[in-house]
Amino acid sequence: MSEHVFNTSLGDAEARIGADGALQALRLLKPGHARRPDSSHAGARVAAVARQLEEYFSGERRRFDLELAPQGTPFQQAVWREVSRIPYGETTTYGELAGRLGSPGAVRAVGAANGANPLWIVIPCHRVIGADGTLTGYAAGIAVKRRLLELEGALPLSLFNRQI
Repeated sequence: MSEHVFNTSLGDAEARIGADGALQALRLLKPGHARRPDSSHAGARVAAVARQLEEYFSGERRRFDLELAPQGTPFQQAVWREVSRIPYGETTTYGELAGRLGSPGAVRAVGAANGANPLWIVIPCHRVIGADGTLTGYAAGIAVKRRLLELEGALPLSLFNRQI
């Protein structure tokens, strides 16, 4: 397993690549984080992650084509698979996800699993919103979530006139 820091148009990101070459984790680092971008060649896997992220940010990419190996419980894995099915430019709610998983009463558990998503943007947890259309928790911050939904043209109409 190796961890690599690289620059994106949203700031520095960190990718963790497993021994098998699959992407295990990807996160946006908070501004001022102590880690600095790698100066060495991070390899083809990290270069592909960085390239595909930039293609996404520029509007050229809607789906990622990366080998993934997120680590989590079977329930988390099921939630992340369902989140991965949310189309580009669309949103869903935690309740809708719980229903799709056959557990309509598990809204909080779905929210917790979504919050534990180790693959920022690649597993598009930013596309999950509150039942009332509000933007709820996001590891990289609500402003980043709003920016990603704006990029995709998926910002709920109820938020156009509301400040976050």
